Amino acid sequence: MTCFAPLFSLSLQMMFLIALPATGAALLFDVDDTKEPGDKVPLIQPWRVVRMDPEYAGVWVVAGDLDNDGKIEFVSAMNLDLLDTHHTTTAVAHRLDGTILWTWGDPTIGRKNLHHDVALQIHDWDGDGNKEVILLADGELVELDAATGKERRRLPIEKGASDCLVFCDLSGNGRPTDFLTKTRYTTIWAYNREGELLWKNDLPGGFRTAHQARPMDIDMDGLDEIMAGYAMLNHDGSVRWVYQSDSVDLKKGHLDCARIFRQGRDPKDTRIVLTCCGANQIAVVDGNGKKIWERSGHHFESVNVGRIMPDRDSLQIVVDIDHMPRNQSPLWLFDEDGTHLGQIMTTYSRHHGLVDWTGDRLMEMVVAHGGGVYNHEGRRICTLDLTPPQPGMDTDNRILHVADMDGDGIPDLAISTSDAVYIFRNEKGSTPDTPAHLGSELNFTLY
Repeated sequence: MTCFAPLFSLSLQMMFLIALPATGAALLFDVDDTKEPGDKVPLIQPWRVVRMDPEYAGVWVVAGDLDNDGKIEFVSAMNLDLLDTHHTTTAVAHRLDGTILWTWGDPTIGRKNLHHDVALQIHDWDGDGNKEVILLADGELVELDAATGKERRRLPIEKGASDCLVFCDLSGNGRPTDFLTKTRYTTIWAYNREGELLWKNDLPGGFRTAHQARPMDIDMDGLDEIMAGYAMLNHDGSVRWVYQSDSVDLKKGHLDCARIFRQGRDPKDTRIVLTCCGANQIAVVDGNGKKIWERSGHHFESVNVGRIMPDRDSLQIVVDIDHMPRNQSPLWLFDEDGTHLGQIMTTYSRHHGLVDWTGDRLMEMVVAHGGGVYNHEGRRICTLDLTPPQPGMDTDNRILHVADMDGDGIPDLAISTSDAVYIFRNEKGSTPDTPAHLGSELNFTLY
């Protein structure tokens, strides 16, 4: 995964990782999981392996019920990179049995390898109960009928503004009918469903944009605010507030990830987790941008939020430390106050998620690359088997999906590679209070 140039070299980052104290308290767990797990760790076989089309598919995959048959389908895509300006070049839809539903685009251009979000999402955009597949081509948005792949319409967008695609509610329609496009790090445009420009913001708040702008209704008025980078924008694109750090220079990079830790009825009661690429920091702020805590020294990247520890009623934060050598790639656990609770050292921790895999309503931590599922003690309780079904298939590039894949409302696990999607059915997990919907969440992102 490519980000803006990191502040520290790998060797210097390793020195900090070894030397940085864990907030003065002993860790609850500190596990090295870089070696083979051994025979005592159960090996979980995939429920399904869906082979991706070698011509049209890339590593980017999103999932949804495309034809309303109650079964999951997968859409994979490639994109073209020209000097860090990207647009989507292909799309292919696969049924659960591996057969191709439809294809779109030009498979002679574009790249398959994993680098960043690809501008393609699944969404019932018009609210008629049928899905659309929407992607950003070169200078235009393309809307496809999800069941057939036929083009429904094209809307012009700004040239070069096809880095990623985000749906949101800026117009007060009660659902995400508006959309955002952006360049890699500088400018965001907001449009309504008719393709009319709502606003444009260059270097929001004076900082680079995030990889994916994050919609969140901070003041609970039915309109989305946009975490565009270090700036929170109002629904009209104006700057609401800008995060300011006491310990690092935020100009040295950009926002990697923003996730709501807790949503309050008042912005001051909301908590948002931020990770800072280049500035090498993780922070929690309230809904007004006021700093609650921050911790610097590492390239913190992607964040999960959930209840992992059985003896704590509050939620925890899981975050990977990226830009590290293989076999020296940590996954860290924090509490709401910023206390470092634990560490799992993995072969590569970049793509991770949380799922109740045992049915106790606590979350297990899942890391895509090693296929490890870890409990609250940092112990690997099982391994997801990613053995290629055919010789020569690539399983090194991996994206983790935590979503209902079989229609029972319980989140399952799927790991997509450049060649296949491996689906692991959650046999013991409990049904969430709000049952999981079939397929990837809206605005699926690697960040």
